[in-house]
Amino acid sequence: MSDTEPAADPDGAAEAEHELRRSLGFRDLVVYGLLFIAPMAPVGVFGTLDAKSHGAVALVYVVATVAMAFTAFSYAQMVRVVPQAGSVFAYARAALGKEAGFIAGWMAMLDYLLIPAVAYLFSGIALNSLVPGVSRWVWTALAVVITTVLNLWGVRAAAQVGFLVLAMEIVVLLVFVVSAVVVLARDGAHRGWLSPLSGDGSQGAFAVSAVVGAVSVAVLSHLGFDAIATFAEEVTGGSEKVARAVLFCLALAGVLFVVQSYLVALLEPLSSAQLAADPGKQGSAFYDVVDSSVGSWLHNLVAVSKAIGAAFAALAGQAAAGRLVFAMARDRRLPRALSRTDSGVPRAALLCAAVITLVAAVWAARRDDGLDKLVSVVDIGALTAFTLLHASVVGWFAVRRLDGPVVWWRHVLMPVVGAAITVAVIVEASGTAQVVGAIWLAVGLAVLFAQRGRARTEA
Repeated sequence: MSDTEPAADPDGAAEAEHELRRSLGFRDLVVYGLLFIAPMAPVGVFGTLDAKSHGAVALVYVVATVAMAFTAFSYAQMVRVVPQAGSVFAYARAALGKEAGFIAGWMAMLDYLLIPAVAYLFSGIALNSLVPGVSRWVWTALAVVITTVLNLWGVRAAAQVGFLVLAMEIVVLLVFVVSAVVVLARDGAHRGWLSPLSGDGSQGAFAVSAVVGAVSVAVLSHLGFDAIATFAEEVTGGSEKVARAVLFCLALAGVLFVVQSYLVALLEPLSSAQLAADPGKQGSAFYDVVDSSVGSWLHNLVAVSKAIGAAFAALAGQAAAGRLVFAMARDRRLPRALSRTDSGVPRAALLCAAVITLVAAVWAARRDDGLDKLVSVVDIGALTAFTLLHASVVGWFAVRRLDGPVVWWRHVLMPVVGAAITVAVIVEASGTAQVVGAIWLAVGLAVLFAQRGRARTEA
């Protein structure tokens, strides 16, 4: 080797094996967030929310958006000071300690692994309805394979394809909005113009408790904006861009949800009392309204959009899950091999997440009650992680005071209110979700104690 030739740097090479490539801009972050949330998320839950809220479904989404804004605000606070791929795992670890960080990451992992499985199953069900000759589990598995290949290709390439899919979903949503406005202008509304905000009166006077009960379901439509924070190590221009993307994505999704739920509520020929009395009609209520007021062509267009959109919502979720697994493995909380990257892409972690999601999605697709089983448990992990996120804000800024003077409304009041909201939603969750969440938490605690025991032995 010549005197001028640089010496080998094995430590630097090893470190590069565990680094992500910075290639995402603000638009890419918003694309991932909106893909995960899905612009037309209310389609599947409109009937349930309308029945629960006594017709005040648009108000439910206003309140749900405000409720989730507290969580988005806490994400924005923490991503600025801990701009790492692990998201809530990294935040809780830095602010509350290694054990709290592991539990936050472990609970978030339940959400990030199962939400994509639900989205893949939605895609398989929609495609099976269009092509009944192919079993829905085959469509489901095919969706997993295609989106996994895109994720392995790289975060930038997946974001570019995702942008095209998101644009398609937005166009379909605009077609629905324009069609609904035309029908309302021509034929008038079936309900009062303010009823989506005040209730339709068919179940008695306006009831705050009914709206609050529906909000506990509606907040789940927003889950996904938090995935943006998992890309903190792959964004160009600093963590401030991630914080802005989190807040912008939640606000935009909230506006889209309120607008479409308001319009479809006006077009709904059934009262909220009739929907409440016939739960079988709640799941298809949105599609039934589109069929009766606009036509089957829009029904089919929305169905195709949901089929494709669900698969790419799963793509964003799988990407977020891969980053979380990568970050926990890099911190030696999961097998170290999962923290390796290839050209800046965490392919080992992505494949691990994809295999788990594939097994869960195909298992559910082959069962008649598979969708109900998955949907009942997917959100409990995220809500628990959100609670620890809010605690992290208080711990970092108010208890440990690691970022200068405490701003009480920002560093204490906002996260405490946010934690109260997430705890309330956990309390309102189904018994099945609470049991599964408790079991998953118990397994995580067992893993944590095993790791601590091994560390003491090695010491």
